Amino acid sequence: MNKAKIFNGNRVDVHNDNVEKALRTFKKKIQESGKLMELKEKEFYEKPTTKRRRIKNQQVRRAQRRREAEALPKKLY
Repeated sequence: MNKAKIFNGNRVDVHNDNVEKALRTFKKKIQESGKLMELKEKEFYEKPTTKRRRIKNQQVRRAQRRREAEALPKKLY
């Protein structure tokens, strides 16, 4: 029995021969879905310790940005 792969792809329609706008829309959809990041992550093997360190660093950076955004602005004289 031959099983065919079913691809649930992203589709973008081109209106009025505006390919540039359709390409921008496509790139935005791909970026929001996270498929490109997932592909890049799977490109090479990452050791578990390296993965944990990367995730921890991302959490630290995210928390630091959140603290900076919530901080009161410096006094401007």
